[in-house]
Amino acid sequence: MGIDAGFDMVPRLSNGATDKKKWQSFIKSIQELYQNDDLVEAKPNYIVFKAGERYLDEVTQVAKAHFGSRVHEWNDGTDIWRVYDWGEVIDSFQCYDQLETPTSIAQDVIETGPTNEPNLEIFSVQPVQDKGRGLVASANIEKGTRILSEKPLLINSSMSSVTSMEDDIAAKLKALSKTEQRLFLSLHNNFPGKHPFSGITKTNALPCGPDSPVGGVYPTICLINHSCLPNAHNSWNSDAKRETIHAIRPIKAGEEITISYDEGDPSGPRRAHLKNTFGSDCNCSVCILPSAELEASDNRRRQIQLLDEAIGDPGRVMMRPEDSLADCHSLLQILQEEYKSGPSALSARLYYDAFQICIIHCDQARASAFAERGHGARVACEGEDSPETLRIKSMMENPARHRNFGASKRWRTAKGLVPKGLDADEFEKWLWRRAG
Repeated sequence: MGIDAGFDMVPRLSNGATDKKKWQSFIKSIQELYQNDDLVEAKPNYIVFKAGERYLDEVTQVAKAHFGSRVHEWNDGTDIWRVYDWGEVIDSFQCYDQLETPTSIAQDVIETGPTNEPNLEIFSVQPVQDKGRGLVASANIEKGTRILSEKPLLINSSMSSVTSMEDDIAAKLKALSKTEQRLFLSLHNNFPGKHPFSGITKTNALPCGPDSPVGGVYPTICLINHSCLPNAHNSWNSDAKRETIHAIRPIKAGEEITISYDEGDPSGPRRAHLKNTFGSDCNCSVCILPSAELEASDNRRRQIQLLDEAIGDPGRVMMRPEDSLADCHSLLQILQEEYKSGPSALSARLYYDAFQICIIHCDQARASAFAERGHGARVACEGEDSPETLRIKSMMENPARHRNFGASKRWRTAKGLVPKGLDADEFEKWLWRRAG
């Protein structure tokens, strides 16, 4: 009895045009390589090997040439385990006779775009220097593109007892399929020791919403590495029960896709947090700036925090709304300078703050304009179907429905009184109530 060996595609191939083309090219290469071999039977969309072991090494190398790091070699004799169990392999056989690319095992987990088809052709999982695995753009990605929408393998709340957390996660893992269990166990663990399940969860879990005590662990999204100047944004869609990833600036083919793991602190506390939580020093484009430039970045981030705190002062909003609105304008300029027009989520929150300042004082015209900008920023970083996007859209359409509308009549203005015929600079002066 021989030892089973082979390779898996991780993630499995999607029905996207790019993956189909790669699959067809791979099959054609194998057909040409063994066209005179009686032990190799060529089918329209797959190859039958009547003595598979003798061809494995060569076929694996051809597969790597076409699919790169998605080829996962396994060998039962060396304890390098397969990703998919035999039941899943057998179930996938029917795909080959349908002249379509085998569907992805991630299809139950990954969903992007209106066709619910995995968007794997725009990124691939690759080794990233000093970071382990990561997601790299396979094509140019426009700002606002939904890169991923993924349901969690499991959701877990933080617990005071590590033992209780370990037991709770172990019970949830038992309910998963073998493939999902392997995907979970393949994730990085920055807390090795007696509690591997809780270590993996603490390292990888993303909160299911702002300040949520509940976090989700994802097979693909958890491979996305950190940058203090990210090109993508992650958010929890509470209606769809999925984590989404959107490009917040154009991403070039070959560029790593990154999100931010921190709260935008200056470099000192930021790097200490990343080191304690993830066990590595951040060497992103911000953290390796020359000292003078890094100090300037730190000053901007401190100013962002101070302005954000001042804008949130309710007494100041009521008594000195013009100062609060001026702070919003200053904050927008600093955000654009620090994040290179990338922080759509921060901009969206800022525009909503400006909206609230105006609507509290009955200025529906400016409130509707700020809501429109906030809606555009939300669409870019969370998508049209985000609950927060839908909420701000309703405020854009009818600002007066906000619960604080009319608390003051200081700036009373009807929604339809947005001035017409102003150039860009004049409109900005009107919008932000800047004199001169």
